[in-house]
Amino acid sequence: MSDYYNFGWRKLNKSARNSGVPLNFFLPPLLNSVPFNHRPFPFSPTNHSVTVTRPFPLSHGTTTLGFIFQGGVIAAADTRASAGGLVACPAVHKITPLHSHLVVTSSGSGADCMLWERILTREIRLYQLRHRRRLSIRGAAKLLSFMLHPFKGTDVCVALTLCGWDEEGGNTGCAKRPEHSTVMTDDSSSAAISSQDVTAVACPASPNSGPKLIYVCSDGARLQGDVISVGSGSPYAYGVLDRGLSWDLSKDEAITLAREAVFRATHRDAYSGNNVDVFHVTAQGWKQRQREDLKEEYYRDMERREKIMYERKKLTQ
Repeated sequence: MSDYYNFGWRKLNKSARNSGVPLNFFLPPLLNSVPFNHRPFPFSPTNHSVTVTRPFPLSHGTTTLGFIFQGGVIAAADTRASAGGLVACPAVHKITPLHSHLVVTSSGSGADCMLWERILTREIRLYQLRHRRRLSIRGAAKLLSFMLHPFKGTDVCVALTLCGWDEEGGNTGCAKRPEHSTVMTDDSSSAAISSQDVTAVACPASPNSGPKLIYVCSDGARLQGDVISVGSGSPYAYGVLDRGLSWDLSKDEAITLAREAVFRATHRDAYSGNNVDVFHVTAQGWKQRQREDLKEEYYRDMERREKIMYERKKLTQ
């Protein structure tokens, strides 16, 4: 490739790690071009390469949440995939089931999240085939953390929240028995859910059993808690959850709280919106509610507000 100063050929700098891909590119000069020092636009002669910039920054945003209550674990998320100021897809799935008792909420780069969810699903399945028992939620989170830690400081952007239920404490001396586990849905759900054969372990009650909620991000950090919200809409979701979350919520109350938290976040956050997905994880497996449109929820909320204001005004009169 010829540079800006002469018609000679220069040797390109290549990278051995990327199979000889050139590290920079040069533009050939034109025969009747204006001399370099008389060009009308500013240009740095020290930088021979031309940097191509995006027309807008590809920032990402989402709203995902999960919390534990007496009836299990609730996971909820919106369905909008954004790329900067654009809505890339209005109906993505940000909650992915990994096995019969574990779902994961994803935020960050969509491609990176899908890749690592598939890798974690493969490792969980291989563990089950080798050891004839399910990998615990803590074990899955620790495995994912170890796999992601070498990518710390890179452009990998993954933030996954593991929402699941552990039936056993990992004792190796427990009797194992095969059984047929069916993942169920609510009565209002229209999604078709398939059944799968799993190997259950007959063990006594363990402090490690029960609902688990663990957050793992792309730098290898691993945090466990009772309520976790991730994404650009998480501050708004936390405001709703801190007000109404308690341990003794019923199933319907917990689902209503999760829907309201996602709805409030999507109403204030431009990167979140469209629909809401809700999953409920118990000892019998995960259940998925039918996807709901948040726009309809907004109008229903406005009607409730107008009705309350009308009743107050009527009482004062």
